[in-house]
Amino acid sequence: MDKSTIWLIVGFSGQAFFTSRFVVQWFVSERLKKSVVPTAFWHLSLLGGTILLAYALNRRDPVFILGQLTGIFIYLRNLHFIRGESRQTRTCARIS
Repeated sequence: MDKSTIWLIVGFSGQAFFTSRFVVQWFVSERLKKSVVPTAFWHLSLLGGTILLAYALNRRDPVFILGQLTGIFIYLRNLHFIRGESRQTRTCARIS
């Protein structure tokens, strides 16, 4: 397998992870009968975005690189907020 084929597999894998986040969000929303964004959405966004960033770096595409870097920052920030909410909930439960 040549180098370009491997990078295409990497790119398509990243896109598959990135797309799967919407499938997960859809299934969870259908199950709960309301629109929700589960934590798995952000984890899949981060995984797919990171893999796509590697692909973009390999392609040396500045537009694609900037877009993925911006997205990764947002995904990490949302996971940070979720982790903070989780800690706060545990702390409040111990105090009660």
